Amino acid sequence: MAKKPTDQDAYDAALAAVDAFPSFESFDIGEAFAAYTRAMQPATFFQTTGKLYWDLMGVATGTSDIEPDQRDWRFKDDAWVKSPAYKSMAQAYLAMSNAIESMIPDDLPQDQKARAQFAAEVFASTIAPTNTLAGNPAAMKRTMETGGQNLVEGTQAFWRDLFQNEGLPEQVDDSEFEVGKNLATTPGAIVHRTEMFELIHYKPATEKVREIPVVLIPPQIGRYYFTDLAPGRSFAEYTVSQGLQFFTISWRNPSPDNRDWGLEEYMVAALEALEAVQEITGQPKVNVVGFCAGGMLTSMLMGYLKKKNIDLINNATLCVTMLDFKSEAALGAFRLPAMLSVAKAQSQITGIHRGKDLHKVFTWMRPNDLVWNYWVNNYLMGDSPPAFDILAWNKDSTNLPAKLHTDFLDLFESNELIEPDAYALNGEQIDLSQIDCEKFVVGAVTDHLTPWRACYDTVHIMPGKSTFALSNGGHIAALVNPPGNPKAYHWISDSIRESADEWHENAEKTSGSWWESWTKWSNKRTGKKIAAPEALGSEKYQPICDAPGTYVREVVDA
Repeated sequence: MAKKPTDQDAYDAALAAVDAFPSFESFDIGEAFAAYTRAMQPATFFQTTGKLYWDLMGVATGTSDIEPDQRDWRFKDDAWVKSPAYKSMAQAYLAMSNAIESMIPDDLPQDQKARAQFAAEVFASTIAPTNTLAGNPAAMKRTMETGGQNLVEGTQAFWRDLFQNEGLPEQVDDSEFEVGKNLATTPGAIVHRTEMFELIHYKPATEKVREIPVVLIPPQIGRYYFTDLAPGRSFAEYTVSQGLQFFTISWRNPSPDNRDWGLEEYMVAALEALEAVQEITGQPKVNVVGFCAGGMLTSMLMGYLKKKNIDLINNATLCVTMLDFKSEAALGAFRLPAMLSVAKAQSQITGIHRGKDLHKVFTWMRPNDLVWNYWVNNYLMGDSPPAFDILAWNKDSTNLPAKLHTDFLDLFESNELIEPDAYALNGEQIDLSQIDCEKFVVGAVTDHLTPWRACYDTVHIMPGKSTFALSNGGHIAALVNPPGNPKAYHWISDSIRESADEWHENAEKTSGSWWESWTKWSNKRTGKKIAAPEALGSEKYQPICDAPGTYVREVVDA
């Protein structure tokens, strides 16, 4: 059996390591550094250099009061406090890091500032003393304790990663995890299969269920089963335990042959899934839940149905979903016309945007947590990477079809989705302002990819009654947020205010996971209780195989 977290702190650290989601584009670190250089202004440079000089003088004379952040894993060893040499080394590095960041003027346009900040973070994390043996007291102690065996094992791991992991340190030991065995194990069946997706109908866990079904539309990027991790941390398991009829889409991992799958094709596929659920349950309406990019697709689908006067959606839940791409988000680092053009050309040539390349973007957006943390663990300490389900899921990446990649980039650049009738899908002009079904919208406090204030804007982009919940954690930690974590909390209110900050000031802070508030909200809006179905699927949609199905296991060589 796979290892389970020994304590909540360890599992929270694993979640923090994947607290982002692959962006829609390629990136160029060289361009980011060029942007950083262009951002520097003479006045800022001389002011920052002068402050750095005085900070280093304070370090040299022992009068500096610079201290590491207590949450910074790099400076946890006692030597950083007790040893004058290491203390001075840490202070000098932190002074240098502050100077690197301070070189970026505050009045830069957001996209330029985001690129410069990205370069600054990569550079500052790279020059940390803890990345070297001499500059890492914990690694020095380990070397003396083992007689250098840690360095032997670390060197072997380095060469292994160089040739087998495209030069990046391995982030997880996934040897003990298997989809269908200890991941994605909530009972259910595949009741519909197309070239693009499999539809999972989960087995009810209660004698009675709410009559209106809930359908999850996961992101088109990554495997769906971050919503169905190990028992106790599964959104699917929790949802059926609360008496809701639950279905989810499992997208197929595209190959170069699927290069023509774009937003339009995915929207049509999602509509087919909803219509299948409608037939299976005999209900005229369904509730939809969209996570991340799946929330964007859900919004487009709702806009399309509204234009067609098809009354299929009862209510909608949109989690960490950003619809206005001009907001202040880390994605702005990649909004560069030349970069976007190159990214489009690359995927058009190959037919797909490789999952491995998406993973690299993801990794370098959090260099301290996703590169140097494992560099130290694997190569200096000589330890194996941790074995956590969320890290195993993170490694199990999928590709983007060329057309979807291009569609995302175009939308990211034009920002047409929030403009009434500016964006068309399947022959219909989409107007999100016409969507008036009731909504439950979720943001995450420390989400740097879809900032919570940008997620809050959804309540204004789509008018009508909304409840907004602000969860602790980041982009993924907010979603993998099961009840029982004593550190979990969220703010929630259906009193929508003009600004996100005003909403926050008036919202109620509640302990526990937003999952609990969402299921209470859903149970009030999903009809009456009825007897749970004795069999999965229907006469038209007969079970094909047990969940999690076949598509989630497919590996595409590219």
